[in-house]
Amino acid sequence: MESFAQLIKNRRSTRKFTEQLLNPDQVETILKAALMAPSSKSKNPWQFVVIEDRIMLERLSACKEHGAAYLKDCVLAVVVLGNVMESDVWVEDASIASIYMQLQAEDLGLGSCWCQIRNRQTEDDQDSAQYIRGLLNIPYQLEVLSVIGFGYKAQTRKPFDETRLQWEKIHLGTYNIPEEKPVPEPE
Repeated sequence: MESFAQLIKNRRSTRKFTEQLLNPDQVETILKAALMAPSSKSKNPWQFVVIEDRIMLERLSACKEHGAAYLKDCVLAVVVLGNVMESDVWVEDASIASIYMQLQAEDLGLGSCWCQIRNRQTEDDQDSAQYIRGLLNIPYQLEVLSVIGFGYKAQTRKPFDETRLQWEKIHLGTYNIPEEKPVPEPE
C-alpha cells in the first residue's frame, strides 16, 4: 500500500478508460468512501446516483458543452448531489465526498475524472444541472454538483511534478502581497 503522499501525487484526471467493467466490490468500496466523508455538523447532505448503463452514460456525456465527452467511455459514473434544504454548505460537503471517491479509486488502481456541473451549460445553452435533473428524475431540493467518471485507465499519466508546486501561494502568518517585479526596459 502506498503512502497518502504518493497517492495524491499519482492521482491524475483520467479521461480515457478501457472497456473492462468494475466488479461489485470495487464499486461498493468507492461508494463507501463517499459515505464516510466528513460533513458539516454531520448532516451528510449528499446523495449519489450510480450509473453503469451505457445508454445513460452516453446521455450524460452531453451534459456540458466542453469537458464531459469522456463520460460515454467510462464504465461507472456517480452523479453527486447536495440537499440545499439540509445544509447551506452542501457544495463543500459534496466536494469532500467527491474527492474521497476519487482518492479511493486511485488506491484501487482505477482512474477517475470530475465533471463540473454546477454553473455550467450544455452545448445548446441549457443549464447542465437541469439537463441531468431531467435525465435522472432528481427532486427539486437536490442540486447537482458534479459527475465523476470511473474505470480502468487506458492512459498512463506521469505523477504530479513537484517542481510545479506554487509555493508563492502559501502565506505565513498573514497574507503577503507579492512584490511587483519591474518590467524590463526594451533594448
